[in-house]
Amino acid sequence: MNESARNISLEEMDRRSVLHPFTVLRDHASGKLGDPRIVESGKGVFIKDSKGTELLDGFAGLYCVNIGYGRTEVADAIAEQAHKLAYYHSYAGHSSEPLIRLSDRLVSMAPGDMSKVFYGLSGSDANETNVKLVWYYHNLKGQPAKKKIISRDRGYHGCSVISGGLTGLSFYHNAFDLPTGPIRHTGVPHYYWGANEGESEAEFVARRARELEELILAEGPETVGAFIGEPVLGTGGIIPPPEGYWQAIQAVLKKYDVLLIADEVVCGFGRTGAGFGCDKYGIEPDLITIAKGLTSAYVPLSGSIISRRVYEVMETAADSLGAFSHGYTYSGHPLGAAAAMATLDIVEKEDLPGNAARTGAHFQQKLKEAFADHPLVGEVRGVGLLGAVEFVADREKKERFDGALKVGARVSGAALAEGLIARAMPHGDILGFAPPLVITPAEVDEMVARARRAVDKVTDELVRDGQWQAKA
Repeated sequence: MNESARNISLEEMDRRSVLHPFTVLRDHASGKLGDPRIVESGKGVFIKDSKGTELLDGFAGLYCVNIGYGRTEVADAIAEQAHKLAYYHSYAGHSSEPLIRLSDRLVSMAPGDMSKVFYGLSGSDANETNVKLVWYYHNLKGQPAKKKIISRDRGYHGCSVISGGLTGLSFYHNAFDLPTGPIRHTGVPHYYWGANEGESEAEFVARRARELEELILAEGPETVGAFIGEPVLGTGGIIPPPEGYWQAIQAVLKKYDVLLIADEVVCGFGRTGAGFGCDKYGIEPDLITIAKGLTSAYVPLSGSIISRRVYEVMETAADSLGAFSHGYTYSGHPLGAAAAMATLDIVEKEDLPGNAARTGAHFQQKLKEAFADHPLVGEVRGVGLLGAVEFVADREKKERFDGALKVGARVSGAALAEGLIARAMPHGDILGFAPPLVITPAEVDEMVARARRAVDKVTDELVRDGQWQAKA
């Protein structure tokens, strides 16, 4: 490093050397976006940056810091394991005590009839693994054509090659040549925007199931290997499923022998008010994707939980294929396993799924009280400690704002000025909430109050600038 580089600020050093995800690169490098926010510490639901600004994190990082910031129990568990054994691989039957205990715990607590856990570092790589497992499973069963994976529009499953293709948001695909390979998409289960005129919720659910069946038949059932879905759509807009949706979808999948991958990266470990989203909605998965809440992001760790149905086929094939030829250097990392064990201890001891149910009910009520009748708001939706407020130009006609107005992003920016992190969701003008599961009712009240001030501020700006007028 040269002398001039040593003397520059951290902010300038960041602009010179860090390639930030989901950032307008030229704007960041030029300083147009202002200084990067350098986060230094956190406690509970609050973080503090290098300039001393404290923010209420209404999105738990990226849906992930479920146990809240500053939990020394997890830090201590990581340190203790690092002093004892910082790393060893899990290839060829090698293991470590925290990995063994974590795997036993996950198999026991997971929904469905689960058998084994395979580990990675992110939800993206776990979904890559699950797709490989689908292909492997069908090859072993003598069904080599059964390789297509059906995802949903607005679903989010990662941003690597296959997982990015599974993601049903086009901006993840642009200039990356995605989706690639045998990936298909079906309709999003969002009644507010997706229902036909006069269509009941039950009729909408039946149509979505029928569309899935028609897609499977058009592709050929002998070519469709799996369907992947989040119990509640996350990045696509925080969209809980309509009543009966998952029962209708599963009936179609069973009819055509299509495996079900439940992407529990956001919903798992309590966020919906149940242990898993599958528990909440009666989903019986063949494969489960976990990450985020597994360690509350204190260290990276993800997993693919494999059902007995799938695993038994894999084990039977060992005589002819030999070793299971998939794995990463860091699969089953001891520090990740130790962090996960400490995190799950907190989740269970403090009943965070219960808090997500109880405080989540309070949150849903407060969100509706604050926004359901607001002239700028079309829909308020959510479950547990997931929530979203969607803004529209005309409530009666359900007309969207001109995208150039960037209403959702402006509200998110106004919330930040109020000391609240709430996410501008990428599909429409939507403000999303996913606070740490340790949040209290009083902190919920403060979060919603700050959000309401932000929405009112943007509403006033739109009216003042002649960009919008409330309908009488």
